[in-house]
Amino acid sequence: MAAVDSFHLLYREISRSCSSYFETLALVGAVYTARKAVILLSDCCALVRVHFLPRMIPSRKLTQKYGDWAVIYGASEPVASAYAEELARHGINIIFITQDGASVRDTAASLSHTYGVETFVCIADISLGRAASKPIQDTLRGKDVGFLVNCLEEALASPQSLIEVPEQDLLDQVNKNIAAATLMTRLVLPGMVERSRGAVVNISSGACCRPLHGRVALSAFTGYLDHFSRALHLEYSNKGIFVQSLIPFQIASSRRQPSSSSSREGWFVPRPEVYARHAISTLGVSNRTTGYWPHTLQYGLMRCIPEWIWILGSRMLISAS
Repeated sequence: MAAVDSFHLLYREISRSCSSYFETLALVGAVYTARKAVILLSDCCALVRVHFLPRMIPSRKLTQKYGDWAVIYGASEPVASAYAEELARHGINIIFITQDGASVRDTAASLSHTYGVETFVCIADISLGRAASKPIQDTLRGKDVGFLVNCLEEALASPQSLIEVPEQDLLDQVNKNIAAATLMTRLVLPGMVERSRGAVVNISSGACCRPLHGRVALSAFTGYLDHFSRALHLEYSNKGIFVQSLIPFQIASSRRQPSSSSSREGWFVPRPEVYARHAISTLGVSNRTTGYWPHTLQYGLMRCIPEWIWILGSRMLISAS
């Protein structure tokens, strides 16, 4: 009994002497919990504001807000083609900038026939440098261009080590995904600034959020487009130009549900036309977004994982495969 009484007395003395530390730790815990609760509430409000309210509240027509013509670079990619179709559905005329006219002529004809808009295909090889600017400038002359859409090449998503990529292919990828987006913005932006309205949309990938094994070029190119968009928005938002960085996660590769890809389609892997419909509703609302609310949930979960745990998990998955 004496030992028990001694223990209780000792515990009471320790508790009395440490009570101030316990109170401090409790206060720190309460502040941390409150901070996390505020962040969660803020993220939920942002999710509703960006992805749901714009689809429920009618807004001005896109042609009145930005302009009558849209320039699309990378329309051979399914998501860019779907985005162009969604713009055409809103009555916006489309200019396709491409190196291979055959890849988009059918799309252009289909949009003209279905939505009654004007379409134009401009052939320009960005690898030619400044020589590629003249046909683009001639095409844009006299048109109220309100939209520029640059899209990253989908083929970059295939895993491939950097040293496995041939040098010429790597240079071509840089031209198609970095030089082209930068040059197209440089060519279209002066007219938008003159009219004090316009929207530049750069569609890259959620790969800019975390490094991915076997996708060095993809992570680098998406990181460039993402930061380029954010810097551009900072510089030109006060001139009436809205610049948006779209960073989607996985999108089904085909728009027509072939048997090879339909099994992969789902809530988190939308068809390109579904994604484009959601993404275009965020135009003018958020300058950096996934464009699709299930992808925003994925992005939020990814942000909660420390990068060192992400890298460790990636290496474990690679070694197990």
